[in-house]
Amino acid sequence: MKNQFDVLRKSRELVIKELEGLTIEQIHKIPTGFKNNIAWNVAHLVVTQQLLHYKLSGLSPLCPDDLIEEHRKGTSPTKTFTAEEFEEVKELLVGLPNALQEDFEAGIFENYQEYPTSTGFVLTSIENAIPFNNFHEGIHYGIIRSIKKFL
Repeated sequence: MKNQFDVLRKSRELVIKELEGLTIEQIHKIPTGFKNNIAWNVAHLVVTQQLLHYKLSGLSPLCPDDLIEEHRKGTSPTKTFTAEEFEEVKELLVGLPNALQEDFEAGIFENYQEYPTSTGFVLTSIENAIPFNNFHEGIHYGIIRSIKKFL
């Protein structure tokens, strides 16, 4: 499982690298043909990981409730982050994989509520939710890279 945590950290490093040099205005721009922006995608990664791992395990997510409500599956961009707020989102993006690994190794994920994903995978445990989340993060990394080409 250690490899899965390494994959998560690496994918998030790649997302952070894509943000380099972008202005706060650029990360909020929704190019023609897209439903969301880079800022929404980054926050969505934070939120989805927390919901798939913590919420479905009956635990409290480690990110703010308002971030969850505004960036969960099925939402679209309504929030315009200040530079300071987006820095906080980036800190969560980078820091939460370490918390996940620590919590996993501490054995806190004792229960898991089965969840059928929109891609057809049915998550039944934290052990299959972690690799699925990595797959999900790869999809959104690609979307971020695609959006960036239109800025």
